[in-house]
Amino acid sequence: MTRWFGTLAFTAILVVVCTTSPESKTQANLSPAIERGLAWLVSAQHEDGGWGAGFHAQQEIVDPQAVPTDPATTAFAALAFLRVGSTPSRGEYAAPLRRSTEYLLEVVEAAPSEGLRITDMTGTQPQVKLGNNIDASLTLLYFSRLLPRLEARDPLQKRVDAALDKCLRKVQGSQSTSGAWDKGGWAGVLQSSLGCSALEFARAAGKPVNERLLTAARDYHKRNVDMSTGKVTAADGAGVELYAWSGSARATAAEAYAAKDLMDKGIREGKVKADAPLTATHLREAGVPSAQAQDLAGAYDRVQSQLKRIDDPSLLQGFGVNGGEEYVSYMLTSETLVLAGGESWTKWNDMMQKKLGDIQRENGSWGGQHCITGGAFCTSAVIQCLTAERDADLLRNISAGDMTFQKR
Repeated sequence: MTRWFGTLAFTAILVVVCTTSPESKTQANLSPAIERGLAWLVSAQHEDGGWGAGFHAQQEIVDPQAVPTDPATTAFAALAFLRVGSTPSRGEYAAPLRRSTEYLLEVVEAAPSEGLRITDMTGTQPQVKLGNNIDASLTLLYFSRLLPRLEARDPLQKRVDAALDKCLRKVQGSQSTSGAWDKGGWAGVLQSSLGCSALEFARAAGKPVNERLLTAARDYHKRNVDMSTGKVTAADGAGVELYAWSGSARATAAEAYAAKDLMDKGIREGKVKADAPLTATHLREAGVPSAQAQDLAGAYDRVQSQLKRIDDPSLLQGFGVNGGEEYVSYMLTSETLVLAGGESWTKWNDMMQKKLGDIQRENGSWGGQHCITGGAFCTSAVIQCLTAERDADLLRNISAGDMTFQKR
């Protein structure tokens, strides 16, 4: 039987927590490398408010102003500005962010209600490499993260709310029975991971996400890694382990965090012994219903097992050279490790700050050497990778749905 997230109380709680990201986390705390990357992104924005990655058939065009704008790249760049603390009405990058939001709203509002896509544009690098419906997935992700940060009096608020609903219908409607999205992309597993994240954030924004579809999305990614052997199934990731591995870890991260949080709560309340390991049995002792306890404990074990490979060179090399797919995989892993916390996060973040800082271009951008080569897309992914900790509270809040076990 299909169940739905989003009871009135649950929605109210999530909307409150999603609007509490501290204003103190402003651009003033950013590293010089990130500041330069953001400045380059501003310079690369088109007059219509969008950004473009370029076409798959024209990868040699590297001038960001010489390619057409596309919704996927625009949403991804907007997410980078949102990550560093700006909104369309506040922060150093409010003006470019408002323009990009207007661009995306116009795209979604012009899209027909029927059908699964928000644009008739085809052949872009994000579409060919990640999947044909990546525009809807990334736009849903952006609007889901933006909506709780908009004031009710902001003229954009009602438009973003309606556009989010429209994107959510299209994204949920385009999900396959396997739980994945659009296997047509060269590394379609990454679109599926971003689609899963979009559903999580839509739920956190108070939207009625279909639980069956979110569970199916997570299960698809879990199946890509065999925990008994450590083998990664990369058939939907161009045969590249990194893409499937990072997507699997990210899709499991919220449940793993919920498991740890519920376990810690059980220990604080004296329901579980202080030295008890995190297992389904001890989660049940903490008050978690049996079925959820089994799922959450399994997710926690899965993430812990996968994190043992975060410094494996054979995994991290990806395709062999950096493209947008590598940068997206690093970003997904950063978000996973922010939720996992501890030494794993510190080790990973230090490694990424050096690895990606060393390859930043003189003009402040990052570019790809294969597949997704567009500077706007690649730079947006790197900025989000290197600033993931700034969204620690928001990332933790997406696990709230996995910690709420009232009858639905």
